[in-house]
Amino acid sequence: MRKLDLLFAILLVLCIWQALVLITGAPHFILPSPWRVAKSAYFNRALIGENALVTITEILLGLLLGTLFGVATALQLTLSKTAERLMLPILVFTQAVPVFALAPLLTLWFGYGMGSKVVMAVLIIYFPVTSAFHDGLTRIDRGYLDLAKTMGGKQLQILRHIRIPAALPALGSGLKLAAVYAPIGAVIGEWVGASKGLGYLMLLANGRVKTDLMFACLITLACLTVILHSLVGVLAKRLSNYAEGVER
Repeated sequence: MRKLDLLFAILLVLCIWQALVLITGAPHFILPSPWRVAKSAYFNRALIGENALVTITEILLGLLLGTLFGVATALQLTLSKTAERLMLPILVFTQAVPVFALAPLLTLWFGYGMGSKVVMAVLIIYFPVTSAFHDGLTRIDRGYLDLAKTMGGKQLQILRHIRIPAALPALGSGLKLAAVYAPIGAVIGEWVGASKGLGYLMLLANGRVKTDLMFACLITLACLTVILHSLVGVLAKRLSNYAEGVER
């Protein structure tokens, strides 16, 4: 997305927002104006920054651990047909259980600290990463695999030199999804029980009818998610370029 397009989109949203405030005449504790939200963000910048740092840490830890577990699981499913037959149905079945419903249990098991939020983020991104990478590892041109086996390639050699490079673009796609889902998991965990974080601050502001502060936290979270998604997008592009270089 070009910078001018992004700037135009932001201005359009602000204009629509301000128009809604003027047309509806809603009180500021129901729908604050963009200017009021901007003032609240400025005067509470230290508080928002302190809690944003906690949420960012939870997101990054969840993204890192979820990616590692997802990649390891996808590799195991690829190497072992038995594991694939047994674990794939279980992984699909676990997606029928709303992850958000597990948040109270995770808080009970891991406490109100950062641990339960990190676990929540891991659970919510684990399946997309595993599924995307596993699809990339298994959807290989059969001709390449047959040629490698004819030349005496072992399973691990084929995995290292053919499957993994070819699956890197799929992994990049999974990581881009994970970058969007990870903040959701962290904030849901903070809503259930926390003493710090943007989700906690949003609940606190809502309880005190400080809607402008709640909007400021929400916009901060959205900006962090966009930045994280952009950074992961750069990584995904590099993975794709690397895969293309290996194929050549």
